[in-house]
Amino acid sequence: MNLDALFKVTYGLYVITSTLNGKKNGQIANVVFQVLAEPPTIAVCINKQNLTYDFIRESKVFGVSVLSKDTPLKLIGLFGFKSGRDIDKFENINHKIGITGAPLLEDYCVANLEVEVVNSMDVGTHVVFMGKLVNGEMISKKEPMTYAYYHEIKGGKSPKTAPTYVEEKKAEAHGGKKYRCTVCGYIYDPGNGDPESGTAPGTSFAELSENWVCPVCGVEKNKFEELL
Repeated sequence: MNLDALFKVTYGLYVITSTLNGKKNGQIANVVFQVLAEPPTIAVCINKQNLTYDFIRESKVFGVSVLSKDTPLKLIGLFGFKSGRDIDKFENINHKIGITGAPLLEDYCVANLEVEVVNSMDVGTHVVFMGKLVNGEMISKKEPMTYAYYHEIKGGKSPKTAPTYVEEKKAEAHGGKKYRCTVCGYIYDPGNGDPESGTAPGTSFAELSENWVCPVCGVEKNKFEELL
């Protein structure tokens, strides 16, 4: 079976948020979909290990910020590879509190949705939360980011708790050796460089400054391994 076929199923990229006892949390997700048009019903798939799962389960509300193509990898890394159990993810993020109490991004997003949970379905490692749409707003006219764009153009990877995570067995090295972050799975490709940090295409991994960090999760250069 060729699991690469799964990458042909279209996904977006979203920050899913919720609130509980005055606290805020959020995470990256790519499985969000509209179930019904009338009444407007939205579903999201969340891993049981994630703090956001606990928040949604208890509060019965969640927000969806639809990310735009220009979203920096650092923001995706914050919500995708950091835990709200350790840090306040919204401390330095421009956001507002919606009518449900869930935090909503105000930068790097196309639209915001707010949902009240009416049902859920246990699917093993994940739970699908379904709810009625109680508010929706357009934030910008930017183009939304798809998972394919994030994966192929941004060079990003799915965290292991994501429903679309597929373990990468090998990678071809073209135009220089590639290196993978052992924390988040980001692959540094010399052919692409790291434009967000000003590293030009053609820069080998060895030529990167010792102060360079993973553009997704922020770990040091010594946390990378060569892809064979």
